[in-house]
Amino acid sequence: MSQYVYLFHEGNAGMKELLGGKGANLAEMTRAGLPVPEGFTISTEACKGYYENGGKLTDGMQTEIADALSLLEQSTGKRFGDAANPLLVSVRSGSVFSMPGMMDTVLNLGLNDQTVEGLAALTGNARFAYDCYRRFLQMFGDVVLGIDHYFFEQILEDVKHARGVEHDPELNADDWKTVIESYKNLVIKETRSPFPQDPQEQLSLAIQAVFKSWNNQRAIVYRRINRIPDHLGTAVNVQSMVFGNLGDDSGTGVAFTRNPSTGQRELYGEFLINAQGEDVVAGIRTPQPISALEAVLPNVYREFSDICQRLEAHYKDMQDIEFTVERGKLYILQTRNGKRTAHAAVKVAVDLCNEGILTKEESLQRVDPEALDQLLHRRIDDNAKLNVIATGLPASPGAASGVIVFDADLADKWAGDGQNVILVRPETTPDDIHGIVAAEGILTSRGGMTSHAAVVARGMGKPCICGCEELRIDLEAKKVTVRDVQLQEGDLLSIDGGTGRVILGDVPLIDPELSPEFKLLLQWADDVRKISVRANADNPEDAAKAREFGAEGVGLCRTEHMFMASDRVPIVQEMILAETFEERMDALEKLLPMQQSDFEGILRSMEGLPVTIRLLDPPLHEFLPNLEDLVVELTKLRLTEGVERRVLREKENLIRKVRALHEFNPMLGHRGCRLGITFPEIYAMQVRAIFLAAAKLQGEGVAAIPEVMIPLVGHVNELKEMRRLVLQTAERVMEETGHRFDFLVGTMIEVPRAALTADEIAEEADFFSFGTNDLTQTTFGYSRDDAEGKFLHHYLQSKLLPENPFQVLDENGVGQLVQVAAEKGRTVKPGLKLGICGEHGGEKHSIDFCYRTGLDYVSCSPFRVPIARLAAALATIRHS
Repeated sequence: MSQYVYLFHEGNAGMKELLGGKGANLAEMTRAGLPVPEGFTISTEACKGYYENGGKLTDGMQTEIADALSLLEQSTGKRFGDAANPLLVSVRSGSVFSMPGMMDTVLNLGLNDQTVEGLAALTGNARFAYDCYRRFLQMFGDVVLGIDHYFFEQILEDVKHARGVEHDPELNADDWKTVIESYKNLVIKETRSPFPQDPQEQLSLAIQAVFKSWNNQRAIVYRRINRIPDHLGTAVNVQSMVFGNLGDDSGTGVAFTRNPSTGQRELYGEFLINAQGEDVVAGIRTPQPISALEAVLPNVYREFSDICQRLEAHYKDMQDIEFTVERGKLYILQTRNGKRTAHAAVKVAVDLCNEGILTKEESLQRVDPEALDQLLHRRIDDNAKLNVIATGLPASPGAASGVIVFDADLADKWAGDGQNVILVRPETTPDDIHGIVAAEGILTSRGGMTSHAAVVARGMGKPCICGCEELRIDLEAKKVTVRDVQLQEGDLLSIDGGTGRVILGDVPLIDPELSPEFKLLLQWADDVRKISVRANADNPEDAAKAREFGAEGVGLCRTEHMFMASDRVPIVQEMILAETFEERMDALEKLLPMQQSDFEGILRSMEGLPVTIRLLDPPLHEFLPNLEDLVVELTKLRLTEGVERRVLREKENLIRKVRALHEFNPMLGHRGCRLGITFPEIYAMQVRAIFLAAAKLQGEGVAAIPEVMIPLVGHVNELKEMRRLVLQTAERVMEETGHRFDFLVGTMIEVPRAALTADEIAEEADFFSFGTNDLTQTTFGYSRDDAEGKFLHHYLQSKLLPENPFQVLDENGVGQLVQVAAEKGRTVKPGLKLGICGEHGGEKHSIDFCYRTGLDYVSCSPFRVPIARLAAALATIRHS
C-alpha cells in the first residue's frame, strides 16, 4: 500500500520527486535541527492519485492526513478546531522544480468564529487574532472559493479610507471585525453559501485547491516556458503556523545568502515588522532591507546569519530563505536554491569554486547555458543623455525600451504584433505571467526585490524595477503620473533594471562587456568540452565578434547574404536577367571583386581557423522584385501619358523573367547545387573569389583555411560534378597566383536522401555539415515560416509536439537521419569531419545530442557561442 503522507522528520533531501522541493528541504532542515515549524507533506503521488480519482481525495489519503494531523496536535499541544487552544496551519504547494508564485497557498487555516476568540485570548492580542482571520478569509476566498482578490482588497481599502488610515497595521480589532463581516457577506454573495466554519472541511478543500492549482493557466504557462514536465504533480505542505504579525518583536522576511542580482557574498533580502509572509512577496507594503534587522532585532539577525551560512554550506549553493520571527523567536519556513540573474549565477559558481566548496565541473553545472544569453544583451549607452523621471528598486538588471502597457493581456497582444512593450502595474501577480513573458521589461510602483515581479523577471533575464513609489498609476484611465509628467498607454518609456532608473522616451543600448568570472567559467568549459564551437557569420564584423566570444572558426558563411547589399542587388539582377552567357559573365565579373573582398575580410578575422563557405543556396527569384508590385507598376505606367514604349518593354520583360523564375515550392525547386549545375559559371565565380582571397592572404602571411560547402546535395553525382568544378578552379588560381593553399570540399546534409546515402556521398566529401533547419523542414514536411505562423503554436499548446522542432532538434526523427549519415559517412571515411550549422547548433539539448552522436563541432550565431561552449562542456561532463 502506498504511503501518501510524510511527517517532516520522516523525509530527506533525496526525496525531492516524492515530497517536492519545498517538502524535501523542510525535511532536511528538520533533520539538521534547525528551527522549522512542525508539519507534514502530502506527496506528489497523492496529487497524481487525486487526478486519477476524478479530482477527489481517496479514503486512504484522508485517513493518512487525519493521522498526521493528530500527531501534529500531540507534538504542538494544540488541537485543530479547539476554541480554547486552536492549532492553525498553512497549506502550501511544493512542486519538484521551483515555480515561485505559480500555485496556491492558504495561511491561518483553522480559524472560524470560535477559534478566533480563543486565539485572541491566548495571545492577549485581539487585533492580531482578527487580522489573521481576515487574512484567512481573503486567501481562502481567493484560492479555494475562486472569488477575485480584487473584491477583498476593495473592501479593505474602503475601510481604511473610512478610518482615515493608509497602512494595514493602523487598523484595530474592531476595524478588522468590520472587514471580516464584509468578507463573509461577499462569500455568500459570490458563492451563495456561507464561509465554511468546520476546520476539517477547510483543510480538505484547501488541499484539493493546491492540487487543482497544478493545472491552473499560469502554472501551465510557467511549466511550458521552463520545460517542466506536466506529469510530476505538486506536493502539499501542511505546517503549523507561526506569526510574524504579533507586534513589534515579530516579523517576516525573505533573504538570499548572496546577492541574486550581482552574486556578491552578502545577505540580501527584505523583512517587515509586524507582518505575515504574504505581505513581503505580494508587494502590498514596501519592506526594509535585511541589514536593518540587525538594529531592530540583533539576536535574531545573528542567529539568522549563522543559519544562512550553514544552509549554503550544506546545499553547496546560494539559498533563498523564508523566515518568520514570533515574539523574538526565529523560525525557518523554507529554503531553496535561489533564483538569480545570469551574471550572479556565473559569479556565484566561480566564487564557490574558489572558496573550495565546489569543483570546476560542479561549478559549470551550476550555470544554465541558456541563462548566459542574459549576459549578452544590451545596456544603456554611458554617453546617452537621459531624462530620468523616477527611481525605484533595481530588481533585475538590464535595460529595455518600449511602449507603456498597463494590462498583461494587451502586453501579450501588442508584443505579438511586433511592438516592444514595458508592462507597468502597481504590482504583478502570478496571473500576469503571460504579460511578463511578452514584455521587454517590467515596472511596478509597489513591492520589493523579492516580490513576484522581481523573482519572475530575474528568472527570465528581463529588466525589472519594483517599488517605484513616485509613480501614480491609474489603471482605469490608462495613465501614469510622476510629479508633473503624465504618460498614457502607448507612450515610450525606458527602464534600467540595474540602477532602478525610469527614463522618459527611447534610449540607445550598447553591447555588454564580459566579466572576469564569465571568461574564467568559459575557460573551464573549454578545458572540459570535447566538441568544438564555431559560428555562423556572413561578414567580417560578425566573424570578429564570434572570435571575441571564443568561436573556433566559421561553420557557416551564407554567401547569398552578401548579394543582398543595396549596391549589389542591381548587379545580381543583371546577372539573373541576362539573355546570353556573355551577358551573365559580364555581371559575374563585376561581382567577383566584391565577393573576393568579403571572403578576405572573413578569412582575415578568422586567421588560422577554418571558415566553411556555403555557395549560393536560395532560388534566383528571391533577388528580383515582387511580381505583384511589378504588375502594379506596369499598370500605372500604362495609364501615364508620355511614357516611352522602351520603358514599358523593359518592365514587361522583367515581369516575364520573374514569372519564368517563379516556383510553386521554392524549398524543393531550382536552388542550391541544382542552380550550380545548371549555371556553373555562378559557382565558378564564387569559388574563384574564395581562392583568390585565400591566395592574397597567404601572400600577406595570413593563414587562411577555406572550406567550400556545396548546398542541397541529394545524390552523389551532384557533389561529384560540383567537386570537380571546385578542384579545377582551385588549380587555376594556384597557377595564376603562385600560391598553393589547403582547402576542403564538403556538403551540407539537409535532405533525407543525402542522409540515407551518406556512404556514397562521403566518397566525394571531406566533411558533412548538417543543415538541420532544412533537414527539419524536409523530414517533417513543414514549411518553417508557414508552420510557425499558422499551426505549430497550436501543436505545442496541445502537446502534439513536445518541443518546437525548429528550436530543439527532433531526436526521434531528424536526429535519426543525422545519426545514420554520421555512421555511414565514417564507415567510408573514418576521419570525416562532421558538424551542425542550423539554429540547433546553439541550443543546449541539441548540443548534447551532437556530442552523443560524435559530431566534431557545432556552429551557431555569434552571440550564442558562449552558450554553446558551456553546453558542450556540460554534455561532456554528463556523459563521461
